Amino acid sequence: MSSTAADAETPVMSQRERMDACFARLEELSAQRNAIDGQIVALVAEVTRDGLWAGTGAKTVKGLVAWKLGMSDATAGSVAAAAQRYDEFPRCTTALCEGRLSLDQVGVIAAHAGAGSDDHYAELASVATVRQLRKAISVEIKPEPDKEPQEQYSFSKTVGEHTTTYRITVPNVEAAKVDAALGSYREALINDYRRDHGSDTVDDPESPSFDASGLYVRQTGHTEPRFPTLTDAFLQMVQTAWDAEVARRPHGQHTTVIVHLDVDKRAGWVHAGPALSDADRQLLLCDSDCEVWLEQRGQVIGAGRATRVISRRLRRALEYRDRACVVPGCGSTRGLHAHHIVHWEDGGPTELWNLVLVCPHHHREHHRGRITITGPADRLVVTDESGRALTNKSLARPPTEPPPAVGPWRGPLGERAQWRCYTPFEPQPPPPSPN
Repeated sequence: MSSTAADAETPVMSQRERMDACFARLEELSAQRNAIDGQIVALVAEVTRDGLWAGTGAKTVKGLVAWKLGMSDATAGSVAAAAQRYDEFPRCTTALCEGRLSLDQVGVIAAHAGAGSDDHYAELASVATVRQLRKAISVEIKPEPDKEPQEQYSFSKTVGEHTTTYRITVPNVEAAKVDAALGSYREALINDYRRDHGSDTVDDPESPSFDASGLYVRQTGHTEPRFPTLTDAFLQMVQTAWDAEVARRPHGQHTTVIVHLDVDKRAGWVHAGPALSDADRQLLLCDSDCEVWLEQRGQVIGAGRATRVISRRLRRALEYRDRACVVPGCGSTRGLHAHHIVHWEDGGPTELWNLVLVCPHHHREHHRGRITITGPADRLVVTDESGRALTNKSLARPPTEPPPAVGPWRGPLGERAQWRCYTPFEPQPPPPSPN
């Protein structure tokens, strides 16, 4: 039989039939992809639940997934959200593993849905698109939020009829910087005040004379500006900050945090302040405007080496060379710290070969012993807690197993939602505790 005759006997598929065949194959592949995503979420949930990712150098589970699996931030966020609440949404995650729901659907539910809504959204997700799920979750009836404990960093403002009160909470290391800055500005204001009004001034603790007692003002009716306080120093510091890009902060030589180091015990503490942990001590000695005083058996024996502060020229060279945080998988480019590879207190110099840029998170992780950074900078090695080198290599490789045997995924109905008839999820109050 000739080829012409064979071609004539081959049935010619219509455009509609070809489209149906393509859709059938897409349904099969989509279900397999959903099932594979479900397996990925299950594995990431195990990593999250047991804290296995803490020694990888990644800041978050989302960052770890994006780094190791080559995913976008949005997709990695869906994986991380579904993994974090894997046990809380068993129906949704089971449907994902069976190929009946997509990662985006389960990710939206896990990221935003309320507690106890697994059954509600598992039913809705079987027919709703991702956009419809977002809409349904947005109209969800939210419970009254519980009062959360105060974070280590907090800032609040209370506005009264005539005054405003600010309240700020920061760790002791940052508080030492604030105290040093306020002390410097107040000292400058006091010097200016004494220059203009003399040494015997009202409220001056160093001039307890008759004129400074307040009687002079009451008897003569003479009024003078009040003696500078820490509030005045704070306002002066804020006012000066407006010009920070134009000129250096005034009295910069006085705004230095003073740290005392015991040369025998490797202990450190802020001047007239609390003791520092080993991690905070090493962190403070890396790249901060800090004056170090060495002590031995409780006696000051001298000052530390001249400087650890990174000059502007050295900082530019670091930024040009490193560009971003040097820890693999991070990529942060803002707020970077200059880190001494050989710690300053161990004799490490402030030179380019001994410096690298790291983000604040990885800087703290290093000084807490969770990652190790060794050099010099041109042969940098970053390892996790177990000593394994961190690299930018992806985990992706050719598969060795067949795809999951799941049925085709039909997907959402695609119908227009009638939100007037929709009953949003409402969390149920907890059962009363037995007396």
